[in-house]
Amino acid sequence: MFLLMKVAGFSFIRNAIQYDYPIVEAILSVLPICDEFVIAVGRSDDATLALIQAINSPKIRIIETVWDDTLREGGRVLAVETDKALAAISPDADWAFYIQGDEVLPEEYLPEVRRAMAQYLDQPQVEGLLFKYRHFYGSYRYVADSRKWYRREVRIVRNTGNVVAYRDAQGFRTRDNRKLNVKLIDAYMHHYGWVKPPEKQAGKLSNFGRYWHTDQQMEQVRQELKDFDYSGIDSLALFTGQHPQVMQERINRTNWNFQYDIRQKKLSFKNRVLSIVEAVTGWRVGEYRNYKLV
Repeated sequence: MFLLMKVAGFSFIRNAIQYDYPIVEAILSVLPICDEFVIAVGRSDDATLALIQAINSPKIRIIETVWDDTLREGGRVLAVETDKALAAISPDADWAFYIQGDEVLPEEYLPEVRRAMAQYLDQPQVEGLLFKYRHFYGSYRYVADSRKWYRREVRIVRNTGNVVAYRDAQGFRTRDNRKLNVKLIDAYMHHYGWVKPPEKQAGKLSNFGRYWHTDQQMEQVRQELKDFDYSGIDSLALFTGQHPQVMQERINRTNWNFQYDIRQKKLSFKNRVLSIVEAVTGWRVGEYRNYKLV
């Protein structure tokens, strides 16, 4: 039986070139399983709009936006921009696939993602799909493996019109603030937000920090970020898998060197014990979950 299913991708971006966001790679990584892709491009200080236009795919629809930089509490402006893109997708789309500007879906997971969307298409109690995460840090060789990094997040939501971005747009909830009922799928999202030249990382943190901190706090942050140092991380592991094909050109352009002794663990006794519990049982004690597994 032939299954009719429409999938719309969506995202937002601003100053992608200035802060070295792999937004083109992000879009291209999910485009094969999307019937359309809406990208909200904020008014930028660089050629971000031209960068997105150059993808030149008939699936892509650009909406130009202006960020409200007065929304500085808890990264709220990021949720507002996310909601602009979500609201602009076609109303007849069944699923809405969200990807942030520093995330890339490896092509090996495309079949599983599409299979899961098809499997739960006619099960309205399933309101979203939950992805596993790999957080790369410092270079494309290392993944962060301590408890402070989130393990999972919702990236596909049912297009009901009743879903909105939550807090700083890391996840979603219903309009009446209820957590979504979701299914965990066997697919990993790669997060590259902490892999870029140190000066670009410092610039990004200095810029985006203002959406969480006061001017006084940001002045202190900027002083600390003058010479950004990746080595302060608490725990890393070597990545032995493959990066998405769309990332290869970017990886080949790497122009900085970061080396880390993975035997070095800067964890408190409590976190060492909790890490052992998680490794043995798979249970992350005290994990924050902005979703409900069903």
